[in-house]
This record gives sequence, structure tokens and C-alpha cells, in this order.
Amino acid sequence: MAMPEGPGPTGGSGAVAKASRSASAGSRRSGKRAVSTKRAPSLEFERRWWDEGAECVVGIDEVGRGSWAGPLTVGVAVLATDRRVNGVRDSKMLSEARREELFDRVAERCAGWAVGHAWPGECDELGMSAAQRLAARRALDALNLPVDAVLLDGKWDFVGHENTTMLVKGDARCRSIATASILAKVSRDRMMRAAAADHPGYDFEYNKGYPCPRHQLALLGYGPTAIHRRSWSFCDDLPWPGQRYVRPDPQLSLFG
Repeated sequence: MAMPEGPGPTGGSGAVAKASRSASAGSRRSGKRAVSTKRAPSLEFERRWWDEGAECVVGIDEVGRGSWAGPLTVGVAVLATDRRVNGVRDSKMLSEARREELFDRVAERCAGWAVGHAWPGECDELGMSAAQRLAARRALDALNLPVDAVLLDGKWDFVGHENTTMLVKGDARCRSIATASILAKVSRDRMMRAAAADHPGYDFEYNKGYPCPRHQLALLGYGPTAIHRRSWSFCDDLPWPGQRYVRPDPQLSLFG
């Protein structure tokens, strides 16, 4: 399956009751603390917003920012207050088989969810920060729900909602963010497995476009594909069909 270069969010969303707009304005931040990978992410942060009247509380996480090939993907998830899924964890802590097993159950029990992508050409043209904002906007547009509050993994607010809680290690601490991470990771992994058939020799079905020695050897031997990001500096020294990328600023080589 060829990977498109143009825009197009994917995913699904369920209906939720019309959200209350009474959540207090302003950004909330939470500091870093040790997190057990064995402990299930909690609903502590969702409940804080629910208690203030917010109904549509969106967990957001991204995958693919550091990959050499494929899209940057952002997942958004709204948890239902009356349904639970056992086994939800940060997607990085789960095996690929376990993520696939959880995906349909998680998607069915969300009040709403979606994913949005920034394609390789857009990552090159816009830069990674702007591409991540674009993927998040597409995911939220696909969600098509009135967002009262946002729970965001990390320390960078790439969404810009007035009611945002940023959480360091949020995918391990917050159930909405962990759910979004599973939905984003599985969606992107499936795309990369499908792309492997069109680009044999790069092991996309295994590495999902991320750096690894076999991926590096394939690039050195075959050159980059149409779904590689040309803005990585190592592409300067590789055979490239078509117009060569002109980098506005110097970048360290990943192969150094």
C-alpha cells in the first residue's frame, strides 16, 4: 500500500453528551515524579476536570516523531465515564501483540477517538514541531467533539487549548493519554506494515521506520524510499530519485 503524501486524518469517534463549558480557564501543569511501569495509569487527572463540569476531556499522545520513515501520528482519546478497559498501559510498555489485542476493545469503549497524520513530505517542508501541531489539529478535527480540556503528554503544549494539563510521563500516569498512545501506535504500525510490501528490504514491518542497524544498512545500500524524510542529514549522502532536499539549517548526522 502506497503511503499518501497529502493530508487526511483517520480514526473514529463516538458520541458524547454536549460538553459543559464551565471548566476553568488557564493551563495546569504537573511536575515530574517517578512512575512505576507496572501500575495502571489512573483517572486522577480526568476526574479533576470532570469534577469541574468538563465532559469532553481529551488525552493526546504522538508517535513517530523520531522515525526515519513514515508519518508523524497523533492520537486523541475521550474516555467514557462508565466504561473501563483492563490492561491499558503506556504503549511503549506493551508488546506489539498486546497492543493489537487491546486496540479494538479500547476503541469501542472510548466515547470518542481519532488519529491524525503529518506525512513525510510535510515533516520535511514544515519541520517537526509544525508537523506535530498539524497532526494534532487533524486528529482533533476528526474527533469532531467540543473539547473542554486537554491532557497532554510531555512538557510542550503543541495543542494550545485554554484548559491544558501537561504531564511528564503522562502516557504512564494518565489513562486517557495511555489510551491515545495505544490508538496512535497501532494505527501507525499497521500503516508501516502495509508499506513494507511496497518497499521490500527496509524491514518496515519490524522497525516501523525507526532507526536501527538493518534500516541503516538498507538506506546505505538502496537509498531512501518515497516515504523517508529527506530532511534527516544522512539523506544528503544517499542516492535520491528526484529533486534533492535543501536544508535551511545544518543538522547533525544520525549516522555519525
